[in-house]
Amino acid sequence: MPPTSSAPPWNAQRLPGADGRVFLVTGGNAGIGYFVAEQLSATGATVVLGSRSPAKAEAAMASIRAQVPGARVRAVRLDLADLSSLGTVADSLEVDRLDAVVHNAGVALDDPPREETGDGHELMFGTNHLGHFVLTHRLMPLLTAAPAARVVTMGSFAARSERIDLDDLQSRKDYRPKRTYGRSKLAQMYFGIELDRRLRAAGSTVASVVAHPGGALDSLTPSRSPVHVRTAGARLGAAPAALLLQGKHAGAWPAVRAVLDPAVAGGQLWGPRVFGLRGEPRREPLWNHLTDPVVAARLWEASRDLTGADPGTVSG
Repeated sequence: MPPTSSAPPWNAQRLPGADGRVFLVTGGNAGIGYFVAEQLSATGATVVLGSRSPAKAEAAMASIRAQVPGARVRAVRLDLADLSSLGTVADSLEVDRLDAVVHNAGVALDDPPREETGDGHELMFGTNHLGHFVLTHRLMPLLTAAPAARVVTMGSFAARSERIDLDDLQSRKDYRPKRTYGRSKLAQMYFGIELDRRLRAAGSTVASVVAHPGGALDSLTPSRSPVHVRTAGARLGAAPAALLLQGKHAGAWPAVRAVLDPAVAGGQLWGPRVFGLRGEPRREPLWNHLTDPVVAARLWEASRDLTGADPGTVSG
């Protein structure tokens, strides 16, 4: 007879307990990040929201506590566009270890002109990729202190059709907002895969996993006032889209599974089951361009040169 697993099938509606563990969710005050934080809070873990806005973080925490009575949730100020500010994040967490960080926060611009961070980086690349690159470097001592920590990087289905231009990472030659956004998310996904390679080579107990939410729309997302309010008109108007897409609450499922499921391993990609767009989370093959170790290594070296950080270096 074939061997049987003692682990029950994964059920996004009935998550395993995580009492005593600590999770950080960047951008946990809104969108998919909010639902990642809400769902992780239901496991009994301490969930920390990383947010630029204290007011928005307070509203998100109030909403989580209304949905999850007794939730252990708090917030830290986190501005990924300001790389110098990230040096104090680890201390502000006030914990001796971190069991997982979910790299979810991001900036998406729809129209020109091109904008830059205070450090002189293109805003989306600088925030979405370089900010998380530096943050991981700063958090690595806390992650290493946990028995089996995870770095979960939230990519995007929009990155599937993009390719990294290593000669124009900052989109100075040819700036198109939607393409630049897709490439910034692709850079994040390359980072997540390459980070795991480097952690394995260093003998680290920390694993790096990449997830993406599929097609997640506000109009298919349940209300969480005042964080998100869905009108009846928006709900009715989005009904046809529900055949292929889903709400942001479901878009959170792959990242949540990547944090909690003991069967998930470093270097994997997780996304929605149905065409990569909707449904229960499942492991999917790495996209072909994500398997190129040369591009990943060159991007890593460029990111290290731009920031002075190296999250793959594990000390102790």
